Amino acid sequence: MVRIASVDTFVLRAKIDVPVRTSFGTMGDRPAVVLRLRDADGAEGWGEVWCNFPGCGAEHRGRLVATVLAPLLIGRKVEDPALEWRRLTDATRILALQSGEAGPFAQAIAGIDIALWDLAARRAGLPLWRLLDGGTEHDADGGVPVYASGINPEGAERLVGTKLDEGYRAFKLKVGFGEESDQRSLRGLRALLGSETALMVDANQGWTVEQALAVLPLLRPFDLDWLEEPLAVDAPAADWARLAEAFPIPLAAGENLRGEAAFDAAIDGGALSVVQPDVAKWGGVSGCFAVARRALTAGRVYCPHYLGGGIGLAASAHLLAAAGGDGLLEIDANANPLQGGLWPAMPELDDGRLMLPELPGLGVEPDAQTLQRHRVA
Repeated sequence: MVRIASVDTFVLRAKIDVPVRTSFGTMGDRPAVVLRLRDADGAEGWGEVWCNFPGCGAEHRGRLVATVLAPLLIGRKVEDPALEWRRLTDATRILALQSGEAGPFAQAIAGIDIALWDLAARRAGLPLWRLLDGGTEHDADGGVPVYASGINPEGAERLVGTKLDEGYRAFKLKVGFGEESDQRSLRGLRALLGSETALMVDANQGWTVEQALAVLPLLRPFDLDWLEEPLAVDAPAADWARLAEAFPIPLAAGENLRGEAAFDAAIDGGALSVVQPDVAKWGGVSGCFAVARRALTAGRVYCPHYLGGGIGLAASAHLLAAAGGDGLLEIDANANPLQGGLWPAMPELDDGRLMLPELPGLGVEPDAQTLQRHRVA
């Protein structure tokens, strides 16, 4: 049991030369909301809150942590991070409903949960994946296969060529920018990669079911490993089922689902082959590890979604290492000073695989200069 003595919030923004594009919007910089928890003995735990959208999202979520959640946590004796995640969720449920901000509250609590698990694993002297796995789930060794993500249509071949040299062996392209653009990008990448390299696409909720069905014949020749978020997260289950029946390509989603009931329904519905909860967006380690085990038990593939700074990326890697299965760790291929700057000990890849070091907790010690240089609030 630990008593939480302080919660420090860092709102960061890093300038980038090339914006990150999706079918619904563009990121002109790279934001992050970073949390540092200290207990009464001075031990630390680090967490990260999802804040990519809208453009003002990082500052807002930082204030939610500092003004609403930190006062609920400071001075508390915490025995189990999962129980504390549940308590904070329950304690703010009505406020989240009243303000219409269930998503931002879930994201802020997820960041706190990550930090609590980091703190717990550090105090246990274990890497987080070992603490979660407990040596009983599977033959975990701390290694996870990865893929390069967030690949824009412009300059896709150049970026993928660079990532091949860095050791990546699987890639995910952003689509939903029109038939001509999507086809051009896919032709170029498949020609570069050959027929054996894994290639996925992400439409970022960009299509209706009719549009997705019309796109199917255009995607079929590229031998894709999955199609991610072809529909909006709130599209009727019947639409997802219709796509799954028509598509020979596995469907993937989950980053925009929120709550155990939503994930249970998605897994039980059978349309999704690949389940992708985001550790910094809902659930933290507590919620996402439970979803991962649920998905694997149901015969689905668990692939943690992530597109942010280095702390959430480390948490995603530990979750996948602990859960096992055939999933891949998503690593943003775009320039982001807050990736390596927040996870300086991030290992280099070896033939498409990342091996987590035997460091306690998440193994992250954010660079002090990164925190100072990019802090905006």
